Amino acid sequence: MSHAAAGPAPGLAPALPARSGTGNVLRLAVAQALAGANATVVYATGAIVGSMLAPSPVLATLPISIFVVGMAAFTLPAGAIARRHGRRAVFLAGTACGVLVGLLSAFAIVLGSFWLFSVGTFFGGAYAAVVLSFRFAAADCVAPERRPRALSAVMAGGVFAGVIGPQLVTHTMNLWPPHLFAATYLAQAAVAAVSALVLLGVRLPMPTAQELAGGRPLGVIAGQPRFITAVICGVVSYLLMNFLMTSAPLAMHLCGLSQEDANLGLQWHVIAMYGPSFFTGRLITRFGAPRVVAAGLALTAAAAAVGLAGVDVAHFWITLILLGVGWNFGFVGASALVLECHRPEERARVQSLNDFVVFGTMAVGSFSSGGLLSRYGWDVVLWISFLPVLVAGGALVWAALRISGLRPATDIAGRPSAPR
Repeated sequence: MSHAAAGPAPGLAPALPARSGTGNVLRLAVAQALAGANATVVYATGAIVGSMLAPSPVLATLPISIFVVGMAAFTLPAGAIARRHGRRAVFLAGTACGVLVGLLSAFAIVLGSFWLFSVGTFFGGAYAAVVLSFRFAAADCVAPERRPRALSAVMAGGVFAGVIGPQLVTHTMNLWPPHLFAATYLAQAAVAAVSALVLLGVRLPMPTAQELAGGRPLGVIAGQPRFITAVICGVVSYLLMNFLMTSAPLAMHLCGLSQEDANLGLQWHVIAMYGPSFFTGRLITRFGAPRVVAAGLALTAAAAAVGLAGVDVAHFWITLILLGVGWNFGFVGASALVLECHRPEERARVQSLNDFVVFGTMAVGSFSSGGLLSRYGWDVVLWISFLPVLVAGGALVWAALRISGLRPATDIAGRPSAPR
C-alpha cells in the first residue's frame, strides 16, 4: 500500500465533505479551461511575435523558452507559499501573473520591444506553473481512491482551453492595426482576471502543523524507484510536447501554411491534450499508471513518425493531435505515480519538487528547439524526439523490475506496507 492511499495521518486536516470537494474540482476545472487558454495564446503567437521582433531569426522561439523558464522558476516558490499560506494564495498570485503577461506583451508589441515581450512571457510561465498545480489540489479534495479521477477531471477542463485560446487569437489578432496580436494579449489579460474570480470560490484546507514540519527528507523520497520513474516520464512527456509544439507553428509558417492553419492545428492539439482526461483517470484505475504512461510514450513516438512522413496541413495536424494525446497519457499517468510516492504531510514539497524538475528540464528542450529548427529543419527536430522516448521506456522497465523485487510486505519505499 502506498502512503498516498493510506489515508490522512494523525494531526492532518480532515478531508473536505464530498459536496465541497466536488465543487472545488468543478471550479478548478473551469479555471483550468480559462488559464489553459492563456497558455495557448502564448504558444500560438509567441514564435510568430518573436520572429517579428527578434534581432535575429535564431531568437524567434526565445519568448516561449522564457515562458518555460518562468514555469520552472515559480514552482518551488509556489510550493513554499502553499505550505505556509494555502493553495488559494498561490492560485491568486498566479492569476495576477496571468493578467501581467497580457498587459506587458500587448505593450511590448506596440513598442516593438522583443525583450519586454520576453519578460511578459516569463510571467505567463509563472501563471502556467500555478495552473498545473490545480491537478494536485483537486486530488487533495477527495478520498484517496478517487484521486486519479479528480486529477483527470481538472485536466479535462483544458479541452475548452483548446477552443477558447485559438479562437481568441483568430478573432482578435487584427483588431489593433498595425499591431498584430496586441489586442489578443489584452483579451488574454481579461480572461486571467475572470479566472481569478472563479478561484476565489475554491475552499481548501489550510496547512497543518505536520505539513509545515515537512515529513521525511526529500532525498529519501526522491530515491524511491517509482518517484524517479514518475519524474523521468513526466519530464519526457512534457519536454517532447513542448519541444515539438514550440516548433510546429513556426515550421508551418516556414512551409508556407497560413496562420489560420497553425491556429486550428494548435486548437486540435490542445483539445487532444486535455480531451482524454475525461477517461484517463478510469484507465489509470483499471490498468495502472505505468501502462498508461507507456501508451502515452508510444503515441508521442507515433506523432514524430507522422511528422516525418510529410509537411502538408494534414501531417502537421495529425502530428499535433497524436502529440497531445501522448502528452495526456504520459503526464497524467506520471502525476498519478507522484501521488503514490509521498505521505499527506509531504505533498506540497514533493509535488513542487516534481514540477520543478519537469519544467526545468523542459526549458532545455524549449531553448534548443528554435535553434534546431532554424539550422537543421523540422525533420531533425522530429528525429531527435525518439531518444527521450526510449529513455522513459527504459525507466518504466527498470522501476517495474526494482519494485517487483521488493518483499511483498513492503511498500515502494521498502518500508512495512501496513497502515501507519
